[in-house]
Amino acid sequence: MLRAALPLLGLPLAGAGATEEPTQEPGSPGEPPPGLALFRWQWHEVEAPYLVALWILVASLAKIVFHLSRKVTSLVPESCLLILLGLVLGGIVLAVAKKAEYQLEPGTFFLFLLPPIVLDSGYFMPSRLFFDNLGAILTYAVVGTLWNAFTTGAALWGLQQAGLVAPRVQAGLLDFLLFGSLISAVDPVAVLAVFEEVHVNETLFIIVFGESLLNDAVTVVLYKVCNSFVEMGSANVQATDYLKGVASLFVVSLGGAAVGLVFAFLLALTTRFTKRVRIIEPLLVFLLAYAAYLTAEMASLSAILAVTMCGLGCKKYVEANISHKSRTAVKYTMKTLASCAETIIFMLLGISAVDSSKWAWDSGLVLGTLFFILFFRALGVVLQTWVLNQFRLVPLDKIDQVVMSYGGLRGAVAFALVILLDRTKIPAKDYFVATTIVVVFFTVIVQGLTIKPLVKWLKVKRSEHHKPTLNQELHEHTFDHILAAVEDVVGHHGYHYWRDRWEQFDKKYLSQLLMRRSAYRIRDQIWDVYYRLNIRDAISFVDQGGHVLSSTGLTLPSMPSRNSVAETSVTNLLRESGSGACLDLQVIDTVRSGRDREDAVMHHLLCGGLYKPRYRPRILPALAQHPEAPYCSYSQATHHVFLS
Repeated sequence: MLRAALPLLGLPLAGAGATEEPTQEPGSPGEPPPGLALFRWQWHEVEAPYLVALWILVASLAKIVFHLSRKVTSLVPESCLLILLGLVLGGIVLAVAKKAEYQLEPGTFFLFLLPPIVLDSGYFMPSRLFFDNLGAILTYAVVGTLWNAFTTGAALWGLQQAGLVAPRVQAGLLDFLLFGSLISAVDPVAVLAVFEEVHVNETLFIIVFGESLLNDAVTVVLYKVCNSFVEMGSANVQATDYLKGVASLFVVSLGGAAVGLVFAFLLALTTRFTKRVRIIEPLLVFLLAYAAYLTAEMASLSAILAVTMCGLGCKKYVEANISHKSRTAVKYTMKTLASCAETIIFMLLGISAVDSSKWAWDSGLVLGTLFFILFFRALGVVLQTWVLNQFRLVPLDKIDQVVMSYGGLRGAVAFALVILLDRTKIPAKDYFVATTIVVVFFTVIVQGLTIKPLVKWLKVKRSEHHKPTLNQELHEHTFDHILAAVEDVVGHHGYHYWRDRWEQFDKKYLSQLLMRRSAYRIRDQIWDVYYRLNIRDAISFVDQGGHVLSSTGLTLPSMPSRNSVAETSVTNLLRESGSGACLDLQVIDTVRSGRDREDAVMHHLLCGGLYKPRYRPRILPALAQHPEAPYCSYSQATHHVFLS
């Protein structure tokens, strides 16, 4: 089985191309039986897994070496270094073996390397930011990709008609449109690798990265339709074929999204019943997400869109159902797989470029493609942004448009698609392969190297890696409710209205169906906040010089049991210890940062403004036993509930 899988992984078979010599059976007449061997070399039995492990090891060591020098990694993106390392390794292998041994095979890329990267992106994608900019993302992904594909293909055909492309490049209009469809789509792997190191603001990143994920459906449809038209011949294409091509765009995109949502539902529902078998929770997450990808690929739908929607749709419910250890395992395993896959992709891209037997050079085609993809990308972004800004509350300025135009990177998706072309149907395949390699290297290396200085020179707003303050949360929730109420009053069913309706539907039906009852009860914020405030009380008590209780006298409450919160809370245990330390968070000054100071000011403002009930609630009988205890902990908990 390993030898059968070896060609799929892009690795050569042992002794491939050599004639097998007849071997004599042991124990045959005239030969003495072999003796006991103390040592036997059996490389052919472990060749496939050993080479796979060796490639992963080389990729990991390369990342370690790159990050030894902070100055190098701050100037050069990791993807550029990996491609250059691949070129060096490919040159060494070519010099030793006299032929290119290893290649980035399309089957390996689409079935094994791409899914973990897309799953990691979809699972950890900020859903609120994604859906807030969904209109812009869809516009750039659908309209922008169609614009880039048709204009680039038509312009290259015009370049050939003008005599600027060599006559040996035998390609017609359909051939150039096919090439334009695969070279015009923004690559998610390249965008993720470069933009994560640039740290542009969240809105700009989610628009470019969201476009690279969602344009997969358009790329798949255009590629398959143009490839089918080329195989049929332009004279045999009927009007109904064009209509089928348009219809397939909706089938591939909506079908891929539907497959992803179905598997997201199954994943969330399955994790609801894993309370007694926590060990298989991470396995279920990866298994069902990968099943969504394979199912969409099997049905000729958008596999990237399927796994993206699966990760985006299931995270909320899965995170609530699985244990904390399972969440940690899922997070770091997913990040590790995505990082390894990304590293191997860029290394194999560099190695694949060394094999000159699979490509042919034409300067006019290469230079024309580079110019047209940059020009039409910039022109398309400007035109689409002008239309979008007529409807956006916060318009995209000219600096954002420059970064979006310059950030349209191409990568391994385009290379894998061009390798899949049939040379018998498309004679110019070798020229398209060479042009694709140059475009990928130019966008990843040249644009990847210069985009960070460009962002600094243009003073693009950078991302802020911090959680929103209490004041920001309060205003965000307030404005959400106000805008939804305004739309409801005026009778306009806009974005805020439907988001509010979705949240009500999710709270009433989906959360109760896909979450365990204990997990759904824990979502009650007042108990979670009160528990965390008790921990803060204990930390404050220790910081003020109080003695630490023994492990037998200090027990932490478990959240599923609400009675335990009142009976064994950390605050009450500390207060019963007889210490005279003040546990009032309004008196103890433990503010250590600007964010904490702002939260404390807002908390005190809400504590003074909120109505306090005449009778203390029954849910906190332990507080009632100590009249001298401060009332602030419960007020802190209630004002967080007020925010929701």
